[in-house]
Amino acid sequence: MVDERKDGAYGRSRLWPAAASAEFGGLGTPQKYDPTFKGPIYNRGCTDVICCVFLLLAIVGYVAVGIIAWTHGDPRKVIYPTDSRGEFCGQKGTKNENKPFLFYFNIVKCASPLVLLEFQCPTPQICVEKCPDRYLTYLNAHRSQDFQYYKQFCVPGFQNNKGVAEVLRDSDCPAVLTPSKPLARRCFPDIHSHKGVLMVGNETTYEDGHGSRKNITELVEGAKKANGVLEARQLAMRIFEDYTVSWYWIIIGLVIAMVLSLLFIVLLRFLAGIMIWVMIVMVILVLGYGIFHCYMEYARLRGEAGSDISLVDLGFQTDLRVYLHLRQTWMAFMIILSILEVIIILLLIFLRKRILIAIALIKEASRAVGYVMCSLLYPLVTFFLLCLCIAYWASTAIFLSTSNEAVYKIFNDTACSVAGKTCNPETFPSSNESRLCPGAHCQFAFYGGESTYHRALLGLQIFNAFMFFWLANFVLALGQVTLAGAFASYYWALNKPDDLPAFPLFSAFGRALRYHTGSLAFGSLILAIVQTIRVILEYLDQRLKAAENKFAKFLMTCLKCCFWCLEKFIRFLNRNAYIMIAIYGTNFCTSARNAFFLLMRNIIRVAVLDKVTDFLFLLGKLLIVGSVGILAFFFFTHRIRIVQDTAPPLNYYWVPILTVIIGSYLIAHGFFSVYGMCVDTLFLCFLEDLERNDGTAERPYFMSLTLKKLLNKTNKKPAES
Repeated sequence: MVDERKDGAYGRSRLWPAAASAEFGGLGTPQKYDPTFKGPIYNRGCTDVICCVFLLLAIVGYVAVGIIAWTHGDPRKVIYPTDSRGEFCGQKGTKNENKPFLFYFNIVKCASPLVLLEFQCPTPQICVEKCPDRYLTYLNAHRSQDFQYYKQFCVPGFQNNKGVAEVLRDSDCPAVLTPSKPLARRCFPDIHSHKGVLMVGNETTYEDGHGSRKNITELVEGAKKANGVLEARQLAMRIFEDYTVSWYWIIIGLVIAMVLSLLFIVLLRFLAGIMIWVMIVMVILVLGYGIFHCYMEYARLRGEAGSDISLVDLGFQTDLRVYLHLRQTWMAFMIILSILEVIIILLLIFLRKRILIAIALIKEASRAVGYVMCSLLYPLVTFFLLCLCIAYWASTAIFLSTSNEAVYKIFNDTACSVAGKTCNPETFPSSNESRLCPGAHCQFAFYGGESTYHRALLGLQIFNAFMFFWLANFVLALGQVTLAGAFASYYWALNKPDDLPAFPLFSAFGRALRYHTGSLAFGSLILAIVQTIRVILEYLDQRLKAAENKFAKFLMTCLKCCFWCLEKFIRFLNRNAYIMIAIYGTNFCTSARNAFFLLMRNIIRVAVLDKVTDFLFLLGKLLIVGSVGILAFFFFTHRIRIVQDTAPPLNYYWVPILTVIIGSYLIAHGFFSVYGMCVDTLFLCFLEDLERNDGTAERPYFMSLTLKKLLNKTNKKPAES
């Protein structure tokens, strides 16, 4: 027994055995005709309810973790600097209330690698009312009228009852004061350039604790490492000033980027085919020129001494330019380029029709976006919800990280057996450790603890990261299902746009939340688990970098690669599963299976469409960002004027230019994400249309006239009675 069917992949009649028609080459069962199907199903039920319950319970647990973190955490540890005793500088209600700035005894030591390990400079730090504004050494100040000024930069309670050597040995006072300015509530040397000479304050030299004057370069170099950037405070202020005088021009630039993005999407309806074919022809011409150039170089080297040496005889050379003097190198390049040229031409010959179909779908997506214009605003909803997720995750992480107790450790400039051990600053001067290391001092290192809550902090941070991934992926999934439902409504409208339902975007959003929260949670959960594992692997990889175990490094690299590929595959599968959920209302597993088999039955079309759309999106982003960036450059550098107006005077013209470029890219990415979802949705609907319908009056095709012409398909008119 056989039945005659239209082959959806090629558009010609075939005779399929009835038994074999149940399974399409082992890649699932094609969709059967359903006379009641007219687009996204409205009468649907809730799917994956268990996952919905799990998500709600997880959110409740996440809120509980946030409450616990907010109860135990102390954000002052982030806002206010902490001195060597773990006390806050400038915090109201404390003895340091009037001392808002942190002063380092020897800021050069902040350039030590120990800072990266302990997150604390190995030098005493105290809270002060203001940063030093003059040069002084303890040797000169301890017996002069400047001692009262100098004393405010010594440890609290210091009495001048020791010798100079003892004071400096015990780190009771700094050896030297240098003019400083506050940055982030910390005193950093006031370094600036004067007539090409680096200076601190108004001097180029300073006196050390032994009375000798030294060039300031040593101090400058250490301060540069500690401070990071010279005059960072002035730089920040100048950037802020630039924003205050150019913000409205930046907004105008972003509006221009938005208009160009919308215009590009509209023009794709007319120019997509031209851009694709021009790109293909350019690739063929570039490869052809490459072959010609390689042949000319190969011919030019004929007869030159040493050019006939083989690559094997030459072996590996660190200077790669040596290989360009060998004829064999250019012969290899010519062969490789020739093979690529032949492959591209053959693909073009055999895939020409599929390229035309991809172009037609891209044009149809432009029409769909035009009829559902509100879809271009939906990325704002996604952006707002993602901002909420990021804000909650960041605040919870900060409170968790600041809910520890102060831990003090022994610091010493030289090798010491007890260096790095915990200590008590109250009892350290009389302890055995201070006698073992006379030059050591007990100072605040970091925040930690030994209680059950403190031991569980790492697990709570992992749960915090996991919930962030889950909720962020859920927000993205909600947006994908919403957009897919709206664009599927467009495709399955037989008479476009007359049969398009009212407010398709809002209807799709309501269906997604009402019926498919569980399915979205399921897909997001799978992706969140993989992302959390990747984060853990990155953490372990950082810990293993110092190890010399090559097998462990190899295994870690393999695991990272495998989970990276797994995340990419799950993203691809989830995206298409959400489209099937939006159309048919099935659960996540069923939708993922049906979408996967549908794509596998049309794998060549999938590959062609994916590469074509990737090229168009790349071209669009380059055009938009490049055009707006060039316009901003000419405007802010006063090379052009807009409506008899000129750019405001700026300290750094690159500040608004970079802002406009980054903002333009984000805007273009937001527009093209909607457009990409539209293309993917219409593509799946197109494949379903080919398998479901045959063009008869009872089973008409829903595809556009252009696609029908490409596939030589028509809708037959109903027979007249």
